[in-house]
Amino acid sequence: MNKHKFFQVAGCCIAALLLLSCSKYLDKKPDNLLTEEQVWETRANAEAYLYGIYATVHQSDGGDWASMGASDESSVAVPTTEVRQMVSGNWSASSWYGYRWGGYYNGIRKSFVFEENIDKVPSGEMSDELKAQHKGENTFLRGWFFWQILKQYGPYVKLMGELAQDDDFNQYARAPFDTCILHINQLMDQAMVNLPETWASSSNYGRPTKGACLAVKAQAALLAASPLWNGNPRFSNFKNLDGTALAPAGYDANRWKTAAAAAKAVIDAGAYKLFTNLDNGGGSFDPYLSVRDLFLTTWNNEIIFSDNSWSHWGFTKCASPGSGGYNMYNATQNLVDAFAMNNGRLISDPASGYVESGFASTDSDKSWGHKKGQWNMYANREPRFYAYIQYNARPVLPAPNTDDKNYYSSDKNVDGTGRVEMYYSGKSGQKGVGTSNLTGYDVLKRISPNDNIRYDNTNYRPYILIRYAEILLNYVEALNEYDPGNPDIVKYLNMVRERAGLPGIETVYPDAVGNTEAMRDIILHERQVELCFESDRYYTLTRRLLMGKAENQAIYGMNVNADDGGQGFSFTGFYDRTLFQQRFWDDKMYLFPIQQTDIERDNSLVQNPGW
Repeated sequence: MNKHKFFQVAGCCIAALLLLSCSKYLDKKPDNLLTEEQVWETRANAEAYLYGIYATVHQSDGGDWASMGASDESSVAVPTTEVRQMVSGNWSASSWYGYRWGGYYNGIRKSFVFEENIDKVPSGEMSDELKAQHKGENTFLRGWFFWQILKQYGPYVKLMGELAQDDDFNQYARAPFDTCILHINQLMDQAMVNLPETWASSSNYGRPTKGACLAVKAQAALLAASPLWNGNPRFSNFKNLDGTALAPAGYDANRWKTAAAAAKAVIDAGAYKLFTNLDNGGGSFDPYLSVRDLFLTTWNNEIIFSDNSWSHWGFTKCASPGSGGYNMYNATQNLVDAFAMNNGRLISDPASGYVESGFASTDSDKSWGHKKGQWNMYANREPRFYAYIQYNARPVLPAPNTDDKNYYSSDKNVDGTGRVEMYYSGKSGQKGVGTSNLTGYDVLKRISPNDNIRYDNTNYRPYILIRYAEILLNYVEALNEYDPGNPDIVKYLNMVRERAGLPGIETVYPDAVGNTEAMRDIILHERQVELCFESDRYYTLTRRLLMGKAENQAIYGMNVNADDGGQGFSFTGFYDRTLFQQRFWDDKMYLFPIQQTDIERDNSLVQNPGW
């Protein structure tokens, strides 16, 4: 099977096999063909059922609320989208915004069905070795679903098997947080037994490995160590109806040690490395191509777990400028300001060389850098900025030839490069295409220069769910909290920085080395840039109890509503920092509400605090 078609099983087969209700996740409903003996008589049908479980892993085109719109790094231009309602505070336990509880439990239920029936497949159809492998995949998926529930909703109902139709659902209360962490770890340990270190065949890319199991354990340990769950006083009265406490009572510094050890286990496994363009046939190291093409290859050794059947076309369409794209996924000024200068210094640093206003008088000495006549704000920035952010006057990325590039420019600006016109009357501005780009920026991460969104042609690439750079940052973040002088902090942090073309942190900010608070700020800042648009920013701000800070709720962009008066790229009024969104925050939003319908179905299910 072609690697980019992994898990794309014929739709009619899936439809026939998966006639299930997502909303009634606790019900054991008749499964039609799912529980009939013939489903387990052939390898094809059994694996089709497994692929149906995989379909629950990542239900998005890459623009889900966590990666697009819920944190300060991005916004979604369409005001009626769920995430826009959420950040306005316009939601309750009766809303269905970001609802995943039922879908994940549906995946969990399917995993029990698969586990109970896979051994029925005749040995002539499926070997014992392959059955064991599929059992490992299935167990990982069950643990993955529980992990996703824990991140979003907190303590979950710990199911150990499929429920009968006549079960008393009211007996199923939520398990304490630490019990959930232990449960996820146990599932990952169980899955690892039957999973390989790596997959030898490209047709298996997208399936979990032992390293993916270790990575989930590392992610869970970091959440457990973070302030949201490590002695959070807001959860002191968070209890089941019988009085069972659902959150840890006090702070435990050893949780950081556990988190560091869990991340180090992934590192020590030796199965992963940071991708560079040298792995993709490059003759010499190029930081821009390294951080860009990481997301555009069919597979690379930085990927730990991915969704290999996502809608890359839908994402590209939403993230691309008009009129070929929808101009819908907008980066914010908050994130633009986070990218360092090419000397590795933050723009707030007087020694960085950052210039806020005026137009660049010369081209960058890098082919991928700024061009003469672009706003100085965008000049001499680090490679990740140019790889991940579409800004005004920057040549459009998803347009492979000159005619396609010129499509994005007005007649007066046509020069064969396709400079994007984000200003009000420009072809990608609000008047030009009638779409409301809120910030003057679009998202470039995961966008290929070989795409042609004008004709709706996009090239395959996986959607990365876990990658090695995150594990390195998890390790140094945890290590810094209990052993700030450990040399591994600088060593592994610099791996991420150096791949991005930046100097070592000890040469730029030596005073931060060994200083817990200063290094914490640097590490969290590095996460903000390196992992932008990958859901990490949202979960980092929530687990760190930072989402409610005023600077993370005041969202800025350029002045996209200013009329340029025909000046085009020479119009300076566009570049005024503008507060376009003052978001609403209530501390109850650190956890999603359990949907009221689910609460009413299970009387033992207590609601999250504040909802």
